Amino acid sequence: MKRIFSSVICLLLLISVAQAQLLQKKPAFTRADTLRGMLTPLRSCYDLNYYHLDVKIDIDQKFISGSNEFNFTATEDFSLLQFDLFSNLKVEKVIHKNKELPFKREFNAVFVTFPETIKKGTKDKFTVYYSGNPVIARRPPWDGGFIFSKDKSGNPWVSVACQGFGASCWWPNKDHQSDEVDSVLISISVPKGLQEISNGRLRSQTARSDGYTQFNWFVSNPINNYTVTFYIGKYTHWTDTFKGEKGNLSLDFWSLKEDSTQARPHWDADVKPMLKSFEHWFGPYPFYEDGYKLVQAPHLGMEHQSAVAYGNEFKMGYLGEDLSYSGWGLKFDYITIHESGHEWFGNNITTKDIADMWVHESFTDYSEALFTESQHGKDAASAYVIGLRANISNDIPIIGPYDVNKEGSGDMYYKGANMVHTIRQLINNDEKFRDILRGLNRTFYHQTVTTAQIENYIAVQSGLKLDKIFDQYLRTIKIPVLSYQIKDGKLSYRWKNTVNGFDMPVKVMLKKDSYTLIKPGAVIKTISIDKDISEKNFKADPNYYIELKKEDY
Repeated sequence: MKRIFSSVICLLLLISVAQAQLLQKKPAFTRADTLRGMLTPLRSCYDLNYYHLDVKIDIDQKFISGSNEFNFTATEDFSLLQFDLFSNLKVEKVIHKNKELPFKREFNAVFVTFPETIKKGTKDKFTVYYSGNPVIARRPPWDGGFIFSKDKSGNPWVSVACQGFGASCWWPNKDHQSDEVDSVLISISVPKGLQEISNGRLRSQTARSDGYTQFNWFVSNPINNYTVTFYIGKYTHWTDTFKGEKGNLSLDFWSLKEDSTQARPHWDADVKPMLKSFEHWFGPYPFYEDGYKLVQAPHLGMEHQSAVAYGNEFKMGYLGEDLSYSGWGLKFDYITIHESGHEWFGNNITTKDIADMWVHESFTDYSEALFTESQHGKDAASAYVIGLRANISNDIPIIGPYDVNKEGSGDMYYKGANMVHTIRQLINNDEKFRDILRGLNRTFYHQTVTTAQIENYIAVQSGLKLDKIFDQYLRTIKIPVLSYQIKDGKLSYRWKNTVNGFDMPVKVMLKKDSYTLIKPGAVIKTISIDKDISEKNFKADPNYYIELKKEDY
């Protein structure tokens, strides 16, 4: 009886722990999350045309002050709109036609009231003046905010990283990925003697009367908020040219002066081969007008459009490590390749909601394999992407909850890349696969998208039924299990651990040293198998991200 009682107590404790874990895993979203993540009528009522961001950065006081001019077109009649700025930063005033507008704040949202209705189709503008001490990132780039750092010589080295966290942590904007401003002038003022680099092309540099220098950079292409950036420090600058599909692409390299002798040969080894590979697979670099820049940053890296942040310490791999454990991950600098790959997936094609960030990360993670393929062949690329599976957690689905500014699982990198690789096997035609990747970048050029748009495009262009495959890998944590039994020269097989209707074909070894395509479903099927194949040496093609499980039927 004591043993039974103890067992019951243990069982109840296990149930309680399980219930507690489930409760912990269930996200609790707030009004602030909705204000940040939802495209409400107060945001969709105006379409951004142009920003002029003008900011002075006081490094000693860790203080910023300045303004942002919003130029917009009304998409409907309105007299009230929302923009965003973190609550720790003060909105000093909002000016429209030389008059101050009333506003109120709720969490990080700011609501502005106009004196009369702005009619649909009207082009107008207002300017927000603000100041304060921005959030300082604790562990950039994973935790967003400012980075106030120093180089080895003790000089200031300052930047920002805010993906997911929100660009409104340091400047006022419509902080929603669905609306990319068409162009932006970025004016950053820094203490005299320091250089400042931002996105786009440098238009001018002006000495101010207060001992600061203002750098004016213009971005002529649409840009998402979180990739608008700056880098401040003692830099060395050199240039080069890449002869690409759309002509000559300007290359600008900015490393700290003290690291320039190391940076030049290191970046030279990867950048032009990377651009050649990615233009082959994805199409022309999306921002020829703004050029390509690689800038040394005081954090690991970020896909800042036309000004890619680099902080990999001039090491091969990921800080000297091979994320794939295959050996191939040490043949290139992970940050140079990965963050530059985002120029196509993330910056050219941007998701409307960060719940769909797999579109950014899955294809970009796969770009590492495609670069490896360009340099070392297809077998090396397969080994690389298969090796990445060791990093998959299968903790929560890759697609996150919508309208609350919440990403899904970090598996959007490694698992997402393996989903793309699996779909490539199903297409079974590398030219068609390449056409699809290039077609994505052409069809959704400089656009914001949804998961549905990307899924539908790939399905239509491939001619394959892929809905259940996307459901399986993006919306569940279950890995398809090919259940099988070999008996009397017959292979019996079916899918398990899958979504309803999952019927993905897969290649398996029915004959020695070759793979044959079979089409499992939920119901057991049977096929003849070579006598040399037993349950001990039966294999599935490792390029498919699945698991095998021997069972007795």
